Amino acid sequence: MVRLAGRPSTGRMAHDTRNHKPILIVGGTGMTGRRVADRLTGRSLPVRIGSRSSEPPFDWENQATWAPALHGVGSAYVTFYPDLAVPGSTDAIRAFTDLALGAGVRRIVLLAGRGEEEAEACERILQASGADWTILRSTWFAQNFSESTFVEPVLSGEVALPVGDVREPFVDVDDIADVAVAALTEDGHAGQLYELTGPRLLTFAEAVDEIAEAAGRKVRFVQISREEYAAELAAEGLPPEVIELVSYLFTTVLDGRNDHLADGVQRVLGRPPRDFADFARDAAAAGVWNG
Repeated sequence: MVRLAGRPSTGRMAHDTRNHKPILIVGGTGMTGRRVADRLTGRSLPVRIGSRSSEPPFDWENQATWAPALHGVGSAYVTFYPDLAVPGSTDAIRAFTDLALGAGVRRIVLLAGRGEEEAEACERILQASGADWTILRSTWFAQNFSESTFVEPVLSGEVALPVGDVREPFVDVDDIADVAVAALTEDGHAGQLYELTGPRLLTFAEAVDEIAEAAGRKVRFVQISREEYAAELAAEGLPPEVIELVSYLFTTVLDGRNDHLADGVQRVLGRPPRDFADFARDAAAAGVWNG
């Protein structure tokens, strides 16, 4: 587990936690959701995990599960599976938001993707809903290299992706969780859109080099074509819709549009975002790349 980052005071008043209604964490077993849940429970705040395995269960593909998960909830942190970029996400976000407001949920914090037109359409739905909304528009997660898609390639010694010298400000998911908790528990965040990035721009090749140095192992980056990458994913058994999504993220979104830093973490937490080198050092110390 990556070290939990501390959160300094922002000067905003925290909500009264007495008789606090449960906070629904949609995607509560995911990379950001479980961190948000851990932080909230650490403050003795009631949390309801929204996942297929939770009780009651929550499944984006089964609207019948939404109302029971929302019953009695006061606020929600929302991540969409598999990604807001997929077809149908706008309809789902609209339906979920309407149902949540009807159930008495006022505060909704949405995690969105930076530079994704479909995600921005979902943002606009929430902004027009009448909810006390906060949008966290995030860049690529640093922890994709330690907890998700790129772990096995790092362990294999070769990370082959269809991306060139485009620079990305990888963000630490602990920063995202800290920002989400602030938005859920403090005043002053309703109606705010925060772009969340790390403090430094890196190409994927540079990121892999920093991981190799921190882990003390040989790992090289190789640029391949979109077609080659899609073929590799298909050989691994991924469904066509997932392959299409990943291809979209690596081509359309990684076209340089996100080649700049943003100040969302600093605005909310009053401190700089964690650097990729710090992430790599901590992940290596935790042994995730030991194989």
